[in-house]
Amino acid sequence: MEYLKKTFRWFGPDFGVSLAEIKQLGVEGIVTACQTVPLGEVWSSETIATLKSEIESHGMEWSVVESVNIHTSIKYGYDDRDDYIEKYIQTITNLAANGIYDICYNFMQLIDWTRTDLDFELPTGASALKYNPIAAAAFDLFILARENARESYSSEIYLAAKSYFDELDGTQRQKLEDAILAGMPGSRKLIELDTFKSNHAKVLKISKKQLQENLSYFLNAIIPQAEKLGVRMAIHPDDPPFSVFGVPRIVSNYEEIKFLLECCPSPSNGLTFCSGSLGASSKNDLIKIIEDFGDKIHFIHLRNVSCSLDGSFYEADHLTGSVPIDEVMKAIVRQQKMRYDNEKGVVRIPMRPDHGHVLLDDKKRQNDFYSGYSLIGRAIGLAQLSGLEMGIRSGLQIS
Repeated sequence: MEYLKKTFRWFGPDFGVSLAEIKQLGVEGIVTACQTVPLGEVWSSETIATLKSEIESHGMEWSVVESVNIHTSIKYGYDDRDDYIEKYIQTITNLAANGIYDICYNFMQLIDWTRTDLDFELPTGASALKYNPIAAAAFDLFILARENARESYSSEIYLAAKSYFDELDGTQRQKLEDAILAGMPGSRKLIELDTFKSNHAKVLKISKKQLQENLSYFLNAIIPQAEKLGVRMAIHPDDPPFSVFGVPRIVSNYEEIKFLLECCPSPSNGLTFCSGSLGASSKNDLIKIIEDFGDKIHFIHLRNVSCSLDGSFYEADHLTGSVPIDEVMKAIVRQQKMRYDNEKGVVRIPMRPDHGHVLLDDKKRQNDFYSGYSLIGRAIGLAQLSGLEMGIRSGLQIS
């Protein structure tokens, strides 16, 4: 039985990590996107083919698209959403025409992920991404200044956030703001605070139920065509998997995943299993999610997080942390075995090491790559996960 397909995320020629460097890691596939195409516009077949050719010239394949981002008109249910859905369908049609069938996407509001510190120093001297709920509350209350935000927090958290914020100098406050407004992988450009505030005000007017209905509308529009093309859509969980700044989450736990898979039943409507995103909440049973929805897992992100009782977490190395990564890998390998035995589904599920610490020579070019996407840190993660997979297969006597 074949191993997981080892892949690595790359953000294009302007990214601080080159295809030539990635090739040295022994990965088979690249995970990337047409970064230069404006949000909501069609990826032409020619643009896709050019990028695919560049990847193949380095002896690798374009394994997974991450991401074909979804226009806010679709997410928020605006009158012009059908126009953007048609463009989305044309993009996945063009991808299929170029032999690319796995698409990761997300339905997150405002930003793709939220962290309050992009350079949290670890005892080793390496640095990682961190989320601190008190820092997030301070941003919400005193920088974003969300209307009625005070009602979202207990008196204890409000006072802690106020004390935290009052102790920050101007530089530290700016660093906190920049960390949160940098939550768009694939871009070094920070979201403008005024733009963030404007979009935030819009999404706060939309209920969780309406957001779920908008997701269902989108899926029921695109999945029939995706199924005809053999395209597998894999939604990424919300990160972190709980409400931030008063914005509802709709892909953060078992029940929400169940809803999105059942609202449009199809082999093409699937999940990107992200152990780090889902693992940031102790309420999520990652093994149960794999066991119950395993046949719908089309793509895998593996990383670990070290969680504290106060709700904070930082991104630990791939093998240690609060996520039982060995049990996660066992469940994934068992899912592969089921697919192999039943001759149903993709056995070589694409997997990439998600995020990585900044260490060693990565520190010299830290400003060249995007937060979380160092070369050496992710390379170590890939090596650790590959060894873990081999050991688990041996222990389960699955070759």
